[in-house]
Order: sequence, then structure tokens, then C-alpha cells
Amino acid sequence: MDELVISGCSVISPFGLGVEAFAAGLASGTRPMSATSGGPYAGACLIPDFDARTVLGAKGTRTMDRATAIAVASVGMLLDTPVTEHPHEVGLVLGTSSGSIQSIMDFTRESLVGDKPYHVDPARFPNTVMNRAAGQSAIWHGLKGPNATVAGGAATGLLALNYATRLLRRGRCKAVLCGAVEEYSEQRGWLAWHAGRREVPPGEGSAIFLLESREDAAAASREPLAAVLGSRFMVHERAVEVPGVLTACVRGLLKDLGLRAEDIGAVLSSGAEGEDAALDAIVGPHAPRRNCREALGDTASAASAFQLAAAVTGGPSGAVTLVTSVDRDGVVGCTALQLERAA
Repeated sequence: MDELVISGCSVISPFGLGVEAFAAGLASGTRPMSATSGGPYAGACLIPDFDARTVLGAKGTRTMDRATAIAVASVGMLLDTPVTEHPHEVGLVLGTSSGSIQSIMDFTRESLVGDKPYHVDPARFPNTVMNRAAGQSAIWHGLKGPNATVAGGAATGLLALNYATRLLRRGRCKAVLCGAVEEYSEQRGWLAWHAGRREVPPGEGSAIFLLESREDAAAASREPLAAVLGSRFMVHERAVEVPGVLTACVRGLLKDLGLRAEDIGAVLSSGAEGEDAALDAIVGPHAPRRNCREALGDTASAASAFQLAAAVTGGPSGAVTLVTSVDRDGVVGCTALQLERAA
């Protein structure tokens, strides 16, 4: 099959709506913090003034949870006529952690404490399933191709991109929108706190990419942002294994692609413990290294999607960029991109 390229990108982040706001925010070197009204964290990296009705309109948003609204808005920002004129040929692969944690916990509580016979609002039940955001995004925008939800912790964005490449290479569709979404809620904050994730405040947002063949991008007059060279994934059992596992993962990918460590022009890391040690041993200090976690907080399932977005919005043309991710629950992954122009 023709080379696969990322030919579009949309971002909703704590810096605001749009790729421009995201790139400018990362370049500023500041962390956008908002006060929270509940939960263990005094502040979080929240999307400023995001409201489903304001962004999407009143119709169909009354019972929509925050994660779904963010996803629907992100997908809508990316779509254009050449993509959607053949909706059966456009797939959607969306990454998430557990769907909307707030919706799941609120619905469960309502079923336990509500008046007998345990009255719940049935209109809110769809928000409790993990594929709600992906399904609603496809329905909202009329996409009728393959629809999948992927969950893999911090590496979810890379896993979603890899899943999308497999759909295209097997001829399941002509183009795929792929990425990840995460919402902040008091409930998610407490879960993260009790899991020991206290060193970095929570964040939220979404990054979505348009993946297609270079030939199809050229036919639609879409200029590629980056070529997707490949991905590789492994697992670790204990934190002490991270440097060795990530080193093997990256070196295996470079060998598959016929690249040397010196060919890597930039690295987007996830900031996990042991990650820098592995990268120091592989690519050394010559490749500029960035960590989105410092700017965006702990964005959970959207973390590596934001790393990919940072790569395609701020890297030098022609550079091979390595995106690495280490999740605390065991997933280790890396993806290599060849940048062509900034988004």
C-alpha cells in the first residue's frame, strides 16, 4: 500500500480550542491551571470555558457527558467536505481510559440511592459505556466506516494510531480519524489520587488526526503533516524494568525501519520514571527532547495523542521524530514519524 500520512490534526487542550492555541501554549512554557471545586486537587489543567451547548449547540447535548462533547467537537474541527462525501469509507478510532468516569459513578450511585424502584435517567445510560464517545462522534458527523474504541493507558494515542494503520492497510476504509480523549472530573481526580498519582495535576482534552494514504491525500489536495513510519509495543511488569524494555522497544523499531539512532531528530517523551535513562542510552543528548506532561498535566489516555500533536505542530520539516510512552500499568510503546510541515 502507498505510504500512510497524517494529513490533518485537531486539538482541544487546556490552552484552548485549535492547533494554533495548542502550539502557542506549548511554546510559552507555562502550565495552564484552573481552580477545581471538588476533589483532592486544588487545580487542574482544564479546557478553558468549554461547554457542550456553547460549542455544539443545544440540540442533542442535554445528556451528553464531557468526554463525549470534547470528542465530538474535536472530530468536527477536523472534518472537511472531501473527507465526508463518502462517509462509508471513513473510519474512527478513538482512545479512552474508561469512558466517562463521572457518568459511570453517578449512574451507579443513582441506581443505589434513588427512590424505589431505583429510578435512574435512562437517557444517561449511554454515557456509561466505554465506546460512547466514539459512537456518538460517528453518529453526530455521519461517519459510517469502522468504529473502534481503544484503551491502553498513557500509550492509548499511539495504540489508536497503530490500530488505524491496520484498518487502512487491510482495506477496511479509505481514511481514518484517530486519536484520544480525556475528561476531568472530581471522580477521576479521586481515583488518580488514591492510585498514588499525586505529583502532577490532572489534565483533559483531545487530539484527533486524519490518517490516509499519500496518494489519497494528494488527490484531495491535502498536504501531509507527517509520514507514519511505524510503531512498536512491549510490556513491563515492574517500574525497574522500564529502561530495559523501552530500550528494546525503540531499538527494535529502528531496526525494523532501517534507521540509526543518529537519524532521530527529536523526541517526544511521556515523562515516566526510567524513560529518560533509556532515551539517553539510545539517542543521547543530540536530539531535542520535550515532555508534554509538564505543560498539560496528567492527561491519562490522551497523553500520547498530545505528544503526537506536539510532534506534528512544532517539529522541523524532514526530521524523524520519535514519540515514546510508558504507562504505569505496563504498556510501553514508540512511534516514528517523518515530519513534512507544521500543522
